[in-house]
Amino acid sequence: MTKLYQESIDLPAVKRRRIRIDFGGSHLTSDAGAHLLRLVDRRLGLTSQLAKRLPDDRVAGRCQHSLRDMLRQRIYGLALGYEDLNDSEQIRYDPALRAAAEVPTSLASPATLCRLEQRAGRIEAMAMHEVLVEQFIASYDKPPKRLILDIDATDNPVHGMQEGRHFMRYYDSYCFLPLYVYCGKQLLVSYLRPASRSPAFHASAVISLLVRRLREVSPKVQIVLRADAGFCVPRLLHWCDRRGVDYVIGIGKNSRLLTQSTEMRGYAESLHELTGKKQRWFSEFYYQARSWPHERRVIVKAEHNESGANPRFIVTSLNHTARWLYTRFYCARGDMENRIKEQIQLFSTRTSCHRWWPNQFRLLLSSMSYVLLERLRALALQETEPHSVSLVVQLAILPKFTREWAV
Repeated sequence: MTKLYQESIDLPAVKRRRIRIDFGGSHLTSDAGAHLLRLVDRRLGLTSQLAKRLPDDRVAGRCQHSLRDMLRQRIYGLALGYEDLNDSEQIRYDPALRAAAEVPTSLASPATLCRLEQRAGRIEAMAMHEVLVEQFIASYDKPPKRLILDIDATDNPVHGMQEGRHFMRYYDSYCFLPLYVYCGKQLLVSYLRPASRSPAFHASAVISLLVRRLREVSPKVQIVLRADAGFCVPRLLHWCDRRGVDYVIGIGKNSRLLTQSTEMRGYAESLHELTGKKQRWFSEFYYQARSWPHERRVIVKAEHNESGANPRFIVTSLNHTARWLYTRFYCARGDMENRIKEQIQLFSTRTSCHRWWPNQFRLLLSSMSYVLLERLRALALQETEPHSVSLVVQLAILPKFTREWAV
């Protein structure tokens, strides 16, 4: 068993107040991790940027809590597991969270935080997305050669009469259908949408704005869009072709695709009957749908197992081999689902406000919590094992972490 010999860890002071993590057990708190979030936040300047960009129409002389302090309280609180505003009735007096938020007195009450959310609108949503993208750009020391953008939608269940709610048969519930865009593990877009629209609703506009900003910083970067069949719509494909954005996107089965892949699917079926083992073979052909102005390359996965045929198709602008494109590139988009699950664990589904824009604001607050935790893993734990990092290991690297970031 690994032993931790360091008895205490000093953290950067808060307004001349000394902060120390001590392992003697005399005073205990379950929220000491808030100070790590504070250090990451200081490194990124996340809440400071948000406070500068978000409008605040309050009279400064009559306000006890600044916009930055309230944003820290909500974002840190979500990362620590406090999902409801009612939780602030107790944690507003917690010394650890107050110190992390750099607030010498008590934090904001639930009513004050509720007013913060209720006055949010379109301007706040645009500003917070700009901060997300700028944080992503700042994470690179030099311009990247290639960026892979994963785009996907998921259900966000609602249990009231919220604006924009819609019953979706696929999920068998009333829900929203937010759109997420990730690059690796970093979140770029967290856009709330009604479930009454298709998964690709506004996807072209979102990707257009995103690509324009990324190319302002890195004009020569190769951008590859990766998505499932829900985003295989003519408008998005045409836009990618015009703007020089590569893509690997799933495409739904139809009679023409099945006909053109008959030979390969028959080959897989025959081998399965001979060997009794699952067969998976890859091929390619060019295909033009009625709504397409020209042919596009289509990759087919001809799979046959004990349950029968299981063919899959993707359309792509890349020139790599069919097997590599499907198994190594397209299937890797499944890791995005883990990132979305992490968003849900940070209470992104707490869209219980009646009005639309406050729910978008809540979704983005959850996204900011995700940014802090993702950057904590990427920066502070980069020299540790990628999976199952123990608490002892994390505490062992804290001194180095705090020394480097205590600026």
